Parts: sequence; C-alpha cells; structure tokens
Amino acid sequence: METAWKAGLEDVIAARSGICQVDGERGKLYYRGYEIAELAGTLSFEDVTALLWHGEVPSAAESAAFAARLEAARGLPPAVGDLLRALPRDAHPLDALRTAVSLAATHDPDVRSNEPEANLRKAFRLMTLVPETVAAWQRIRTGRTPVTAPGAASHAAYFLELLEGRAPSPDVARVLDLVLTLHADHELNASTFATRVGVATLTDLHAAIVAAVATLKGPRHGGANEDVLAMLLEIGEPARAESYVESRLGARAGLSKHERGDPRVRVPGFGHRVYKVDDARARVLRGMAKSMAEATGRQKLFEVAEQVYDAMRARTSLPVNVDFFSAVVYDALGIPPDFCTSIFAVGRVAGWCAHALEQYADNRLIRPRADYIGAAPRPLVDQRRRTETSMASSSKS
Repeated sequence: METAWKAGLEDVIAARSGICQVDGERGKLYYRGYEIAELAGTLSFEDVTALLWHGEVPSAAESAAFAARLEAARGLPPAVGDLLRALPRDAHPLDALRTAVSLAATHDPDVRSNEPEANLRKAFRLMTLVPETVAAWQRIRTGRTPVTAPGAASHAAYFLELLEGRAPSPDVARVLDLVLTLHADHELNASTFATRVGVATLTDLHAAIVAAVATLKGPRHGGANEDVLAMLLEIGEPARAESYVESRLGARAGLSKHERGDPRVRVPGFGHRVYKVDDARARVLRGMAKSMAEATGRQKLFEVAEQVYDAMRARTSLPVNVDFFSAVVYDALGIPPDFCTSIFAVGRVAGWCAHALEQYADNRLIRPRADYIGAAPRPLVDQRRRTETSMASSSKS
C-alpha cells in the first residue's frame, strides 16, 4: 500500500500515548491532561515524575512512598565513579553521561529482566544515576572531588548539593525544581522517540536511555540550549543584539535550502517543528529568567536575551522555544554552556522512563518503511559486461 512520504516524519503519528500532549497551534503543553503552567511550581518534580509514570497526581501517601524509593536508589555505583575519573577531562558532559549509563547497565541486578517491576526499579535507579553522573563529571572535569551521600530532601536540592558540595538555598532549589518539571517530557521529541524505538526491540531500559542521551546531544535537539547561551555571551551587550540578529538573518537569507538546515547558521532558541506560536514552557521561563538574573546580578544577559527576542519577533514569525530563556536561567545558576544539555537530561529522564514503561506495557516493534528512490531493478551481469567493454576500449585507445 502506498503512503505519503514526509521528510523527518513531520506530523506522522508514530505512537499512541497517554503521557503528554503538545498543542502547537495554541502553544499549550499538557502532562497527563494537566497544563504545564499549572503544574510547574505547584507540584514537585518528584510528584510530576510520579504523574508521568503512573497517570495520576499522587496522594500524600503515594508522594511520600515515591520520594522514598527515589531516595533509596541514591548512590553513584563505584564502577561509574572510577570510569568518570578515567575519562579525558575535555570529554563532553553528555559523552560522559552516555558512557556511564552504559556501564551502569552491566552492574544493574535487573539488567536481564524486562518484567514490569524490574523495569520500574531500573527507572528509579536511572532517575538518580543521571543527576549523580552529571554532577560528578562536572566536579571531576573542574578538578574537584565528587560529593557523596548528601542529605537533601528534594530531588532538585540533591542534585545541586552534589554539584556544589553545599546545600542550596530554598529559592535556588525551587527554581531548579521548576526547570526540571518544564523539561520532564515533550511528547515524541527525537530522544524520546529513540527511547521508544529501543524499547520496542525489547532491549533493556539502560540501553534505551543510552540511545536517548546520544540523540539529545545533537544541536537540532537538546544541544540547542548550549548554542543559545554561547550566542548571548557572544553578543555581550544589549545594544549589539539587534545588529547581531540582522547580520545572522541576512547571511542566512543568501543560503540554499540545504545550507539553511545547518544549525550553525540559525538563530538558536527560535523555531520549532510543532509550535506555531511561542513555546508554553518559554513563557514560564521568561519570568523566571528575569527574576533569577536580577537576584544573581546577571541582568545584562537577560537584557541581551530580551533584545534578541524583540528583534526576532520584529523580523520573523519564528516562535521562541524552551531553549532560549532556559539558557538565561542556567547562566544565573552558574552553569557553563556545554553543561546546559546535561541539566536538560536530569529532567528529561523522567519522560524517557515514562515512555519506556508505556512502550513495554503495550509493545510492537517500531519498523517504518523507506520510500526507495534508487536505481530500478537491474541485472548485475549486464553491468559487468558494460564495465569490461568500457575498460577494454579505454586500454586500446
């Protein structure tokens, strides 16, 4: 049966899911039916994760039980710590994370089981492994010793204490909790789709998450927030923002369609495959970025971002996406550009695991077809004769 081909599977329905809904026309995002602006700051990241995994907002007892299971899963496996210390110090944080998750699989007691409870246990371990690895690698590559056994209660505070070696202020922990919630899931984005493709083969959960991390690294996906922060720092002054945008857009206008597909010639933080208007998460992050920049003395970077936003709005119809204002928040938290996507992973692993658990529960191998555009069927023998005849003629001449 003939079906229409769409480049990049644009708008092709590839799964049925009850986890997340993106309304691109209205700029709305829903987790299990709840609008993201209502969830963010109302439920903790742990409760949002429980919602994504189990379908309902947890009761007080369920919330406590879920948090206790997360806390019980804490502790970086010694083998992973040894691996991180052996890596080159200039390794990208996501390369370190991908490698660590792969190694952790070999030490996981449930690695050979895909039973529902075994996969749930692995999901809890991965929820803690990712922030522990991210924080440990950041400390190792900056010449510091990883932090062990902090006693922070919340998941966000735990990660920040692992990262900085001291308990964060409640305000900073709350900001990160909000950021993690906003990044927890986004339907069938590239890394989540990679997760589901892996799970559909009945590979183990760690392997599927390795695929997700590898996919997240790309600048057309999670790596874009690194580019946003690098761009804002390059512009430096609010007064330079408009001319920067003009120059970037002008250079882009003279490129071919193929050349315009290169992420390096885009204005990062703008445009989205699904959203036709500003990303719902960006609206929440914009207000947070302003207050965080003011609280940390980084107002200038926020002002640069505002000027870039205004210049883009005046010249294009591209919607702003989640990467743009999240970069300002990351800067206020003291996070360097190449570390931004790792923070993204700390939040998104909740969604990856949610989709993995859903795929395991109702699985079918994901096996699309390709629209073949190569040569028509042809005999090899005739091709060989033509080649031999051509070569003989060439040698005589």
